[in-house]
Amino acid sequence: MAPSFSAAAFLGKSCRVEFVTSVFKTSQLPAPEYPEIAFAGRSNVGKSSLINKLVNRRGLVKVSAQPGKTQSLNFFMVEESVYLVDLPGYGFAKVPRKVKNDWQGLITSYLEKRENLRCVVVIVDLRHGAKNQDLELVAWLKLMEQPLLLVYTKADKLSRNQRGSQAAALDDGFGVSRDERVIFSAKTGEGMAELLAGLDRYLDIS
Repeated sequence: MAPSFSAAAFLGKSCRVEFVTSVFKTSQLPAPEYPEIAFAGRSNVGKSSLINKLVNRRGLVKVSAQPGKTQSLNFFMVEESVYLVDLPGYGFAKVPRKVKNDWQGLITSYLEKRENLRCVVVIVDLRHGAKNQDLELVAWLKLMEQPLLLVYTKADKLSRNQRGSQAAALDDGFGVSRDERVIFSAKTGEGMAELLAGLDRYLDIS
C-alpha cells in the first residue's frame, strides 16, 4: 500500500522526482500500486511548464515549440509516493491520423480503466475560450464520474480584470464553480497554493 502523500508538503518546492517510463500501449503501464494524477490539455497549453513548476524542476518535462511531440503517457515518480502522468497533448498537433488514433485509444483506455487514477488535471489557456475538445473531455470525465480539476494557465499574460472575465466565461462553458478550478501561472507561481490544495483533496489517502 502506498504511503500517505501531501501535495502541499512536497510539490512546489524541492522534492525527489524522477522520470520512470514512457507508455505507448496499455500493456506497458506500471503496476497500479501508487496513486496517480494525470495532466491533460491541448498542445502548447502550458502543460509541461505546469508540471515542471509543480516539481520545481525547470527541464524535467521538456517544453517543445512543436505541438504533438509528446506521443506517450510519461510517468514521473514523486517522493516514491505518487505518479504524475503527462498525457499527450490534443488539438492542432500536426501528426499522422494513425498516431492521433493511437493516442486516443491509449488515453481513453487509461482514463476509463486505471483504478489508481485519483484525478485528471485539465489544463486550459486562460486567454482563449474553451475549445470543443476541452468541453468534450470535461463532459466525458464528468459522465464517467472521474474526478477532475480545471487549471486555467498563462494568467500572467492577462491583466487582473481580464483574468476575471475570461475565467468567468470558461466557468460558464464548463459548468463549474470557482471552487472547481484554479487560475495559474507557471511563470510567476500564482495559483500554486490553490492548485496544491486541489490536488490534496484527491490525494488524501492516509
